[in-house]
Amino acid sequence: MKYDVIVVGGGHAGCEAANASAKQGLKVMLITSDLNNIADMPCNPSIGGTAKGIVVREIDALGGLMGRVADVSHLQIKMLNSSKGPAVKSLRAQGDKVTYPKNMKKELMSIKTLDIVEGMVEDLIVEDKTIKGIVTGDGKTYYCTCLVLTTGTYLKSKILVGSTHKFEGPHGQTSSKFLSDKLRDLGFDILRLKTGTPQRIDPDSVDYSKLKPEYGDKTPWTFSFDLEPQYDVDKQRCCYLVYTNETTHKIIRDNLSKSAMYGGYAEGIGPRYCPSIEDKVVRFASKDRHQLFLEPESDFYPDLYLQGFSTSMPTDVQELMVHSLVGLEHAKILKYAYAIEYDAINPLQMMPSEESKVIHNLFTAGQINGTSGYEEAAGQGVIAGINAGLKCRGMEPLILGRNESYIGVLLDDLVTKGTKEPYRLLTSRAEYRLILRHDNADLRLREYGYKVGIISEEQHDRLLKKEEDIKSLINDLNNIKLHPSDISNAIKDVVGEIDKGYTLYELLKRPEITIDMLKEYITNSYSDEVYNVVEIQVKYEGYIAKTNREVEKMMKLESKKIPLDIDYDKVLNIASEARQKLKLVKPLTIAQASRISGVNPADIAVLSVYLKKEYSKNNE
Repeated sequence: MKYDVIVVGGGHAGCEAANASAKQGLKVMLITSDLNNIADMPCNPSIGGTAKGIVVREIDALGGLMGRVADVSHLQIKMLNSSKGPAVKSLRAQGDKVTYPKNMKKELMSIKTLDIVEGMVEDLIVEDKTIKGIVTGDGKTYYCTCLVLTTGTYLKSKILVGSTHKFEGPHGQTSSKFLSDKLRDLGFDILRLKTGTPQRIDPDSVDYSKLKPEYGDKTPWTFSFDLEPQYDVDKQRCCYLVYTNETTHKIIRDNLSKSAMYGGYAEGIGPRYCPSIEDKVVRFASKDRHQLFLEPESDFYPDLYLQGFSTSMPTDVQELMVHSLVGLEHAKILKYAYAIEYDAINPLQMMPSEESKVIHNLFTAGQINGTSGYEEAAGQGVIAGINAGLKCRGMEPLILGRNESYIGVLLDDLVTKGTKEPYRLLTSRAEYRLILRHDNADLRLREYGYKVGIISEEQHDRLLKKEEDIKSLINDLNNIKLHPSDISNAIKDVVGEIDKGYTLYELLKRPEITIDMLKEYITNSYSDEVYNVVEIQVKYEGYIAKTNREVEKMMKLESKKIPLDIDYDKVLNIASEARQKLKLVKPLTIAQASRISGVNPADIAVLSVYLKKEYSKNNE
C-alpha cells in the first residue's frame, strides 16, 4: 500500500506529525507498536510549564492538537511566573494520564485521510538515498513519499534499576531492536541518551498534614485559542509540596555506587536540566534540600507522581529514600523509579525543516532528535508533519525563525549546536523572549497554519477579528483623553493628584495603572484576551521596540544565504575548527553560521568577504 506520508511512532511527536500531514488533505498512516499507547505519558502527565507552556500555545496556533486535548483532559491548571513579567509567563496543567491519550486518539480517529496501524517497524526501504517505505517485524511492506520517524525512547531501549536492567521500553513495552542499526548503516551518527522517571506513591499512605498544598488557579485558563474553559475551578485536584532533607541526602551519598548512573551500569548521558535526585545531590552538594511535588496522575487510579525524585537506585534504597521525606514516612511505593537508555540521532544531521541531510524525504521528530519532554516532541512533530506534507505537495518547507517562536529556537539550537544530552527548552534559550509570549502565539503563527491548510477558515476569521480589535483598542486608548476632573478616585489613589489631561494610552504606560482601571472610559467592547495583549504592548512598548531592532539586525544576516554547494576548503584564513564545524552543520545563512559553537566573529567576517566575492549576486 502507498501513502503520501507514513509516521512511525504514536507518541506526542507522532500524533502531531500525523495530524499536520493529514490535515493537508494527504493520505497518511500512523504506525505504532501498541494502539493502546497512543499519546502515552510514561512520566508525569503534566502539559506545559516554563517555556513549554508557550510551545503548547504555538502548537495550537499552527493547528496542532496538544493544547486542545490538554484543555479537556486536566486535573489542575495554573499560570506560572505571573509576578515575573509577560516574557516568562507560561501555563502548566496537570493532565489525566487516562483521559489525555483517550481524547488524543479520538481527535486522530476523526481525520478521514489518516489510517492508524499497529506494528513494529524494523527496516527502512531506501533507494538512491531517498526513503521509499518501511518493513514491519511481521514482514509487511508499506510505501510512501515521505517518512516521519518519531520513535521516542524505544530505539534499543533499556530499563535500569541499580545493577539490573531489562531491554524494554516504558511500561514494559517492546523495544525496537534493529531500527537504530539500520539508521547507523545508512550513515546516521547514533547517540546514546538517558532519562528517567520517579516513584508512584499510594495517596492513602501519605500524611498530608505535614505537606504544603498547591492549588490550581481560580482564574480559568485554556491552552487553545479556540476553546472556552470547560472545567470548574473549584473542583481541581490538589498537588503537594515536599522537600528532601539531610537524611535523604545521606542515604543517597551512602549508596551512590548502587545507582545505575554512578555505579557504571549506564552508558547514556542524562539531562542536565532535569537530573536524577542522586545527580542533584552530587552536583549541588551545598544545598540542604531540594523541592519535590506530589501530583495526581489520574481520576481513574490512585497513583501520586513524586515529581523531582527520579532515580536509578535499587528498590531497597528507594524505600529508604522515600521514607526519609517528611509526610512520606509510611508511604507505600506503587511503582519504583527507573532510568531508561535509548538511541537517538545526532540532530546536526537534520535540516531546519527536520528533513534528514542523510536520506531525502526522511523527517525525524521528538526524542529521536535528542530532546526531552512531551512539549518539545509535539512542537517538532507539528513542524515535521507540516514539512513532510509540503514536500509531498512540491512546496517550500516552513522554517520558523528564532524571532517567531520557541519551536524555532528549539530547532535552530538542535541543527546548529547539536546536543550531547537530552535537550529541553528554557526561557533563557530565547534571546527574543519578550516577543515570544504566551498571549501572542496566535498572532505570531496562526497565519502560517492557515497558509499550510491545517487552520480552518473559521479559526482564521477569529484571528483577523482579534487583530482588528487590537488595532481598534489601541486607537481608542490614543483618542480618548481624560481631563483631571474625569479621572476616577481609584486611579488618583495610586498615582496621586493629576493636574492635566492624559490620553488613556499615556495613563496605561504608568506602571501603577492597569487596563482594568481604564475599561469604564472605553465605549467599545473587547475580549479579555485583547485587553491583555494591548496592555502588554503598551506597557512594554520601549522594550519591544528595542527587541524588534535587534531582530532587524539578525534578519539582515539571515538574508545573507550560504549556497549549499560551497566548498569551505576554498575559504582561506578561517580557523580549522570553524571549517570543520561549517562542513558538519552546513548552515543556510550567515546568521546561522554565527551561532555555531567554535565559529568566531573573525571566521564570519572572512566567510562574508568570500561570499560577497564569489557569490555577489546572491548576497548583495
